[in-house]
Amino acid sequence: MTWDPDAPGALRLPSGRLVRGRGLRAPLPPGPRPSYGLYLLGKQPPPVDWEFAWLRWPDFRLPADRRRAREVLADVWRRSAEERVEVACAGGRGRTGTALACLAVLDGVPAAEAVAYVRRHYSPHAVETPWQKRYVRRFAPPGK
Repeated sequence: MTWDPDAPGALRLPSGRLVRGRGLRAPLPPGPRPSYGLYLLGKQPPPVDWEFAWLRWPDFRLPADRRRAREVLADVWRRSAEERVEVACAGGRGRTGTALACLAVLDGVPAAEAVAYVRRHYSPHAVETPWQKRYVRRFAPPGK
């Protein structure tokens, strides 16, 4: 029930888990639909036909509630073991890349290397701002 590794936007984490990143401004890619989505937007996303969470995260900024962000990202990481999970913002690069880098940290990538990992395996333009990079470097799983 997870993504095809060759699907558009699919990121393979070191454990083998697959997560799809995408931009919501682009049409939904062909193929299977997500079973769960995490949407990183400044305002509530439009409804979708699958289960999702909305994390208030204005463009070019950081999550409004960082504790909730850690909890939601940990849930996304857990779900990615068996579900088709997607993470998306408007463009699919800054906020999405930052969240994917945090998932990489949860998957065992050292925080100092997570942005480079996502840029290499997802998009060279992922994680757009200095404060997003710093957020990833300081990211810790819930409870730490």
